Amino acid sequence: MPFAPGTWGSLPGIALWWFGPQDLILQCALAGGLFLIGIWITGASATRLGVHDHSGIVLDEIVGMYLTLLVIPPEPLWILAAFLLFRLMDIWKPWPIRELDHRLGGGLGIMLDDVIAALFAALMLLFFKIFLI
Repeated sequence: MPFAPGTWGSLPGIALWWFGPQDLILQCALAGGLFLIGIWITGASATRLGVHDHSGIVLDEIVGMYLTLLVIPPEPLWILAAFLLFRLMDIWKPWPIRELDHRLGGGLGIMLDDVIAALFAALMLLFFKIFLI
């Protein structure tokens, strides 16, 4: 997508979560496998394109969105909150996300900044779930 590719690229992560395995162990295995494959795919893509974390590379957003969703119930408002929080963290890149994004090269750097953004978003969702609702 020429406009907001990371945002559009996050949407398949929601579909993967919605239609994917319901067992937490299988979900974690899927996320881990996608992360490892993603390191190779995104690194190779960045090398071919000659740009670190090109906007057309969205596997990192898919994995990050998927990870964020693992802590919520399958309800529309929670899904929306997860989507918005993940996108906020991925775009804003608070410390240490920005640091990782700039210091780590290759596929690991591309994937890891979105995984940390997902962790931040998931922690906020858990906080809301535990303390505010």
